[in-house]
Amino acid sequence: MKDSTHQADVTIRRTVQLGDPERIRELVGSTGFFSAEEQAIAEELARETLVQGPASGYEFLFAESADGLVGYSCFGRIPCTVATWDLYWIAVAPGTQGGGLGRRLLQETENRVAAQGGTALYAETSGREQYAPTRAFYRRCGYACAAEFDDFYGPGDAKCIFAKKPVTS
Repeated sequence: MKDSTHQADVTIRRTVQLGDPERIRELVGSTGFFSAEEQAIAEELARETLVQGPASGYEFLFAESADGLVGYSCFGRIPCTVATWDLYWIAVAPGTQGGGLGRRLLQETENRVAAQGGTALYAETSGREQYAPTRAFYRRCGYACAAEFDDFYGPGDAKCIFAKKPVTS
């Protein structure tokens, strides 16, 4: 069920601010997809970026409405590569899912990656049935399954890696 947040009411910002780590953890937790350990990692990447700035290697996009944080992405160039990037996180608040915000965040992320010379963007997700909509989302956005590792996260839970090459919307 979508709330009253509309695309036109959402702004995107790139700078991590104090309070964002907690808001990220809350947002990621609200989706019902991520474990407590994963929620802590999402929060930690923002904390690391607050402390280290660009040296952290993480970049963020924050989607905000009058209600606060409604989505975000975290991405960065993969160390030891020339132009390959990882999409570490993308999450949209449950009340706004299905309204195009995830696609908008992904396109903005791709634009940032391409503007910095990125030629490929990789995203990994779980192979569990719960993640079927996530895998379908990546496919709709022009990503192809590049690899799958059976039982990666646990028995019956594969790691699915999606790739978009070249990175253009």
